[in-house]
Amino acid sequence: MPAVTSGKVLVTGANGFIGVWTVKAFLDAGFSVRAQVRSESKTAHLKSLFSSFGDKLEFAIVADLTKDGSLDDAVAGVVAVAHTASPTNLLADHPDEHIKPAVEGTLNCLRAAAKGSSVKRFLYLSSCATVVDPSATGPRVYDESCWNTVDDAEVKAKGRAASQLSKYRASKILAERSAWKFYEEAKATGSIVWDLTVVNPPWVFGPSIQELGESYESMNASDQHLYKAIVKGDYYAALDHSWIDVRDLAHALVLAITTPAAGGERFIVAGGDFRWQDFILAASRISDKARPLEGPYDPNAEHTARQNVTKAKNILGMTYHSMEETVRDTVKDWEAHGWL
Repeated sequence: MPAVTSGKVLVTGANGFIGVWTVKAFLDAGFSVRAQVRSESKTAHLKSLFSSFGDKLEFAIVADLTKDGSLDDAVAGVVAVAHTASPTNLLADHPDEHIKPAVEGTLNCLRAAAKGSSVKRFLYLSSCATVVDPSATGPRVYDESCWNTVDDAEVKAKGRAASQLSKYRASKILAERSAWKFYEEAKATGSIVWDLTVVNPPWVFGPSIQELGESYESMNASDQHLYKAIVKGDYYAALDHSWIDVRDLAHALVLAITTPAAGGERFIVAGGDFRWQDFILAASRISDKARPLEGPYDPNAEHTARQNVTKAKNILGMTYHSMEETVRDTVKDWEAHGWL
């Protein structure tokens, strides 16, 4: 597929933590953006934030992404779709409360793109939740060939009794698998002319430019966890995972749409491995308002869950902020909001 270098991009979930940075990244790259939000009231902050871009930013008000045909008008005339919208509900009773919105929202967006003759690339934002095996023991390196088969199996076996995290991760797994299935079947029948590209980030941290309330609890869930670790010393010590700066993720989404060789590919993007103690140590070197790390900790201990990001480097040319840079800018953001 030829490179997508100009035109209008539809960004779903445009008022979310990742979505707003994605809108900014596409505008900064010279694209026009049609930002999908659920209500007119959600447009005010974005209009103010991106006022300098004038008519290069427009809006699609779509209240229900799962409703058949609801995105048909939104995809009309766009050269690419960046589907970043994703339901996050960690209080669900039945697994379908997670799974149905994620799967049906994704399929509805894909169906709308299939009707649009202008679309050249469909970017689906997935997650490393679809990649990492939560039952793994000992060190493991994950790449794009890896799939998490544990959580959807738990949900099928236990139903309502499955853990909330398993229900959430199962929704991500099934949504991404449904996207690949739709794409492969549609491509085989010649009913689409665009390519699908999937980006899988791990934990996403960084400064916020989305609309926030007066409390740190108005932040996205991942930054709330980071805040609790750095400021309150409240964290799960045994966690091993990877992370990415939200600005790098937004840049990766632009590259995934503008790079010809990215079509039909799955990419893991990650700035590095972490335990919460690593972020606490980085913050303590930057701000005296950060809570000092208590207890013994070996920052050089081997991480058990690591991401191989060679593919994103070789095809997309990805580079990343350092942990220190991300922590510095995030702490500065918290200070500006009066949360430190």
